[in-house]
Amino acid sequence: MKVFVSALVLLLGLTTVSFAQKGVLKFKEETRNFGKVPQGTPVTHEFVFTNAGTDPIVLSNVTVSCGCTTPVWSKEPVMPGKTGSVKATFNAAAAGPFSKPVTVFSNTEGGSITLYLKGEVVPKAAKPASK
Repeated sequence: MKVFVSALVLLLGLTTVSFAQKGVLKFKEETRNFGKVPQGTPVTHEFVFTNAGTDPIVLSNVTVSCGCTTPVWSKEPVMPGKTGSVKATFNAAAAGPFSKPVTVFSNTEGGSITLYLKGEVVPKAAKPASK
């Protein structure tokens, strides 16, 4: 009976390890602070990552919190040791501080990571009235 239980535990352990995902996303940075951004000026940042694992990484989707941010990402599998990217553009229309999440979904362990675009949109200086 002990042999059967030991074999069962070993089999379950090996099955669990074989399903473990081995692609590892390593971003150079997870937050981009733009500082002060003039109102009406779109800002873009490209988040670059490396696959530090042993299996290819596939980015299945990238979501943003509102229509003011637009993402573009690597669609092809990223092989071990290679790099990919997630580019996000924020339309700085409304004045005030901002912190926009960009959530990246992939086939890595954990399944997702959230990147951030931060800063403060400042109103453009008013033009003096012409005489």
